[in-house]
Amino acid sequence: MTLHSHFSLKNYNTFGIEAKAKQFTAVHSVEELKTVLVNNPTEKKFILGGGSNMLLTQDIDALVIHIDLKGKKIIKENDDFVWVESQAGENWHEFVLWTIEQNFGGLENMSLIPGNVGTTPVQNIGAYGAEIKDHFVSCQAMAIANQEIRTFSNEECHFGYRESIFKNEVKNQYIITSVVFKLTKRNHKINTSYGDILGELEKNNIQTPSLKDVSNAVIAIRQSKLPDPKELGNSGSFFKNPIVLKSDFEKIHQQFPEMKYYEVSATEVKVPAGWLIEQAGFKGKRFGDAGVHKNQALVLVNYGNATGQEILAVSKNIQETVFATFGIHIEAEVNVI
Repeated sequence: MTLHSHFSLKNYNTFGIEAKAKQFTAVHSVEELKTVLVNNPTEKKFILGGGSNMLLTQDIDALVIHIDLKGKKIIKENDDFVWVESQAGENWHEFVLWTIEQNFGGLENMSLIPGNVGTTPVQNIGAYGAEIKDHFVSCQAMAIANQEIRTFSNEECHFGYRESIFKNEVKNQYIITSVVFKLTKRNHKINTSYGDILGELEKNNIQTPSLKDVSNAVIAIRQSKLPDPKELGNSGSFFKNPIVLKSDFEKIHQQFPEMKYYEVSATEVKVPAGWLIEQAGFKGKRFGDAGVHKNQALVLVNYGNATGQEILAVSKNIQETVFATFGIHIEAEVNVI
């Protein structure tokens, strides 16, 4: 465990932005994490997972601690369910594939989401009709101030749409070290109703899909729409899908009858942000080395040497234009640093 000064973070963020950390270290165990925190009590801390949900707009004037804890295990099971614990530094997609190989159901719709397991509860990540909160049991987290380990239950995490206690009440106070999920061993609830999954399965003549079939369908859809960060810097979906009051939406919908939407409650609807951005004319648009992906308007990309500030400027341009066009505000899903 070494402390590096003026360390480049270019290979530690999926946008591929060049930014420097004042100090950097990677920790591979809970003990190493505790040691770093104890030895650097006054240093500002920045916790880094897979680097997939952030946009670096400046150097990090802090001690960057990269959470690289590895390992996964079954901690409990019965005839119907299994409780699996994963360390925070495990790659999320690889972990999902491992659960499918074991025939454990629940996470397959969230295949190919970038990032590590430890950051999934922070964002309550989700895709194709599934969210972490649906299968999350608890997580262990270390308090930065006194290194005490606390267990957060599902209820204590206050999950919402891309929200949790870690983004709000206890933000910057804890470091998640492991996560427990409850998954099915049989009678899997196969969810093919959202997005293009059913169409992808039909294309492959699959009528009774397995967990692997659903995962493969999601992977194919995501790969057709989303660029590989190793080839084109990006952070997946940059914006949240906005949730709008039905009373407000009805007025907007009269003006734009072709606008897509999904009911989320008796009083609210969710509007696809990608549709709004595409209709506003940004899909495939390039501004120097920053731009909007040609296949998915939700994804902002770095074509090579864009700075974080340049990508941020594109995102603000999009937000302002969408609001001016539709009267709907779209929020960034990505953390802007």
